[in-house]
This record gives sequence, structure tokens and C-alpha cells, in this order.
Amino acid sequence: MNDSGHAAALHAREASAAPAVRDLTGLLDALHASAAQRDLAGGHAAQEKQWIADAGLLTLAVPREFGGEGASWPHIYQVIRKIAQVDSALAHLLGFTFLQEVSINVWGNAEQRARYLSGTVKERWWWGNAVNPLDTRLVASATIDGGYLLNGQKGFCSGTRGSQMMTVSAQDPLTGNSVFAVVPTTREGITVNEDWNPIGQRQTDSGSVSFAQVRVEPDEVLHRADTPYASLRTLVSQQVMTNLFVGIAQGALDEARAYVTQYGKPWLTSGVAKATDDPYLIQRFGEMRIQAVSAEALAERAAQALDAAWREGPSLSAEARAHVALATSEAKIVAHRAALDVSEKLFDACGARATHGPLALDRFWRNARVHTLHDPLDYRVRDVGRYALSGTLPEVSLYT
Repeated sequence: MNDSGHAAALHAREASAAPAVRDLTGLLDALHASAAQRDLAGGHAAQEKQWIADAGLLTLAVPREFGGEGASWPHIYQVIRKIAQVDSALAHLLGFTFLQEVSINVWGNAEQRARYLSGTVKERWWWGNAVNPLDTRLVASATIDGGYLLNGQKGFCSGTRGSQMMTVSAQDPLTGNSVFAVVPTTREGITVNEDWNPIGQRQTDSGSVSFAQVRVEPDEVLHRADTPYASLRTLVSQQVMTNLFVGIAQGALDEARAYVTQYGKPWLTSGVAKATDDPYLIQRFGEMRIQAVSAEALAERAAQALDAAWREGPSLSAEARAHVALATSEAKIVAHRAALDVSEKLFDACGARATHGPLALDRFWRNARVHTLHDPLDYRVRDVGRYALSGTLPEVSLYT
């Protein structure tokens, strides 16, 4: 059996032992009921975040040794897709809490892993993300005891508002190195700014955070490891985005189906009595579904590859990690296109009345458009093309 066969067999055995994805029907119905109104209003979804916490979802990615569920990556991403179908902003918040838990898991020492991961389970912490390596405005000045003082600002800090803890990256001007740390969001000197006002993903609490003489204790400093295993964090992040896109495509298809079934009227020259019998409309829905299920299939394939690599732990090879990066890019390309295309085709399927503002059916496209601008699609296609043509695997970067 080749390596891929061994990985598939391993995953099959683990999947059979893994818990089934819980019934989220009640939560999804509650989120869907207010999704359009909350999208139009923006702001902070405190009540909805509480529902997600009450459903026990915050600790899916926390290892069992610290009291978490230790769920597989296919399981975790299926939950993200389900929530993204009805509310991709809240799916983003949950996915980024998972990402910070992973950051602790791969960058923290034994004491930090026990403290922060067990604390997440016990206190049901939401995590904010102030790790944006491209934003170097935040300065970390070393103190004599091995800690730091943080001064400056970070942008695109998803999930910081309403969080209890956050991960932070800053620049040490003396060494030129990046500094990574964990701090409580309410620490003195931290101001979470309410300046997030995009066209989509309006409730991801992704505004800026200001730091004024913020103390970082020595035992709060994380030491980022430069290993293939630790660098899986990047691919965890990229697959969060991928599954948000898949969920958006699926959600747009669901909304289009519901609208056409309830309100659709056949075109005057169609020769049919019901809109659902219009052959062109049937074809349009067929195309939308093909895109959505193709994106889901590749996202699931990528999640399985990540899961197999994750279970390798620190022994993971650079080549095996690169194959996960390739699968991640392949999935993200298709999901990126599906999210934009299906959310636009929704209007072709539903017609002019579907543009009524209070329906906020454009939220699917707006949410997809905001997220699909985070890294250029062309460079992912380039990486896949290189592999297809010459067998060259993607190199490790901030996005691959």
C-alpha cells in the first residue's frame, strides 16, 4: 500500500471511532432567524456567541488531555460549514477561536498548553486574533525580566471584541524578530476599537486593537517553532477560510431554493405553470449545486489530508506538509469561485424582487467578496499549476 493508501486507511479507522457531528438544528435555526437583520445592523453578536458557547462548540479543537473534545479536522470543518451556511460571520469567529487554540497547541510549552487550553474548557473563553504578521505597527520592547511592553496598533483583529483572551504578534525593534504572546483582552492598556465597517462579514469583530504600555509577562511569551508540524497552523487558518466559502455557497443555494419555491413565478414565455418546472431555472440550480458540492468535496479531501498530517505530530516531514498545502490550495480555489458564483447566481434564479433590501440576500456575495480578497487567487492557481506541470510542491509562506 502506498503512502496515500496508508493515510486513507488510517483516516477511515479514526473516522469510524470519531463522534458524529452533533445535531445543530436548533442553533442553526436560531442564527438563521436573525441573520439578515444582524447583517444589516452590523455590530457585536453577543447573544448569538453565547448560544454557540452553550452548544459546547468552543472546545472542539482542544485536545482531550486538556478536557476538550479533540475532534478531527473533518469534524471541525463540517461544523464551520454548517454555521457558515446561515451566518458566515459567526462561523468565522468560531473558526478563529479554533485557530488561536491551535496556536497555543503548536507554539506553547507544556505549562502554557495546560494553562490556556484547560482554561478555555473551564472558562469557555472566546479567543481574539491580533496575529497579523503583515501589520508591523505594534512594537514589543523587551523588559529586563524576559517580558515585553507593547505599544502601537494592530488591524484586522478578528474576534477581539467580546473575547476573553487574545494572541498577539509584535515586532522587537532591537532584534528585528517577531514576538508572539497571549494576553487577556481586558488587560490594562488594551483598547478594542469598534471601527470594523466592511460591506460583508459585518459581525466578525475584526476591527483594530490599540496597545499602550501593555505588559506581557515572561510566561505569556510564545516561542514559535519553525517545523513542518507547527506550520500546519497556517493551513488550519486557510481551511477555515475555505470552509467559510463552501458554507456561503451552500447557504446561497439554500436561500435561492427557498425563495423560488415560495415566491418564484414562471417567465411569461416559459410555457410552464410553475417556476420550478422552468427548464432554464432547473439548469441554473443544477449548475449552482455542482459548484457547491464540488467545493465541499475538495474541502473534505483537504481536511482529511490535514487530519492525517496533524496526527503525525512533530515527526511530520516537510514533503508531507507540502502535500497538505497543495490540497488546501486546490480546495480554496474551487471554494472561492463557488462562493462568489453561487451567491451571484442566486439573483439570476430568484429575480428582481429578491433584491428587496430587508431580505439581505446580497449578504452571501458581500460576505464572500470580503473574505476572498484576503490573498490573491492567482498565486494559488500558480502553485497548483507548478505542481501539475513540474511536480513542484508549494513552499511554506504566510498563506500556504
